[in-house]
Amino acid sequence: MPGDHTIELDVTRRENELLKRQLQDRGVYGELVGNSDSIRTVYTLIEQVAPSSASVLITGESGTGKELVARTIHNMSPRRDKPFVAINCSAIPESLMESELFGHEKGAFTGAASRRQGCFELADTGTLLLDEIGEMPALLQAKLLRVIEERAVRRLGSRKEINVDVRLLAATNRHPQQAVSEGKLRSDLLYRLNVFGIHLPPLGERKEDLPLLAQHLVTQLAEKHGRPARFLSPAALTALQFHSWPGNVRELRNVIERAVIICSGEQIERHHFAPYPIEQRERLRNEDTLTLPVGTPLEEVERQMIMRTIQKTKNNKTRAAELLGISLKTLHNKLNLYRERGLLHDDE
Repeated sequence: MPGDHTIELDVTRRENELLKRQLQDRGVYGELVGNSDSIRTVYTLIEQVAPSSASVLITGESGTGKELVARTIHNMSPRRDKPFVAINCSAIPESLMESELFGHEKGAFTGAASRRQGCFELADTGTLLLDEIGEMPALLQAKLLRVIEERAVRRLGSRKEINVDVRLLAATNRHPQQAVSEGKLRSDLLYRLNVFGIHLPPLGERKEDLPLLAQHLVTQLAEKHGRPARFLSPAALTALQFHSWPGNVRELRNVIERAVIICSGEQIERHHFAPYPIEQRERLRNEDTLTLPVGTPLEEVERQMIMRTIQKTKNNKTRAAELLGISLKTLHNKLNLYRERGLLHDDE
């Protein structure tokens, strides 16, 4: 019925307006979005380290937002009005990386038609992010260590030392100690960079942030592309929550950006995510959904949903309560009621 659809749309619109207010009131920290315990730990660490000049090593899987953390640190630091320069060590050919970092003089090598400043000079008085530091060649790591210790760089083809004042941030998707063991990262460089460490959790471990994060991306990307999309339907949000997000926030952004572009109305529906990874969705449906026969009493539906959620969170009742949308006290009250009725053992 058209009337039913209008009512459902109005309810969804009100719910998403609430999400937008939550984004304004809480859950946004610099360019980072989320309100889970794990991401709030990241916020606290940023707040502690940003005012200092300490080097920071940011770790986390690809696509979790390590550069956003670096930018937030810079924007909350006394250097906020100075340059922020980021270089991805895995995206630059080894033959060009030294020049990118330290610069070169005219004629220093074939093709060097003019003098060029490197990233350290460009970031002088500001912040330099070395992304994917574990991909930097060993020889350059030794030269980088010398620059950090002496606070000076020498362009290729020059004998002159140039003093630089740079706050150094580094990021890697490798486990730092494992990278050292594999010979990918010098241990002395790691100690210099890892004065303060921040680890970003994967999106799959903080799915309670997904509604706020998805709404933030819809708002941001609709404005970017001039599209009418304003919010996600409940079915669309459920589809997002079923996915494991191996590509993390970067993958979520790509999925939502495509949906925003092709959506002709204000509400994004599930079909706007096509081509969606169906095999992934079907696998997760078997693991993460509860199938019950029609006519199952509502109290039994609730009990089974609660127990399945607790099982899925590996008995983490705080997380289970968050996923179920109830308080931890309410969850414990229901579990005690199940025990009284003999539906739950004491060790569960």
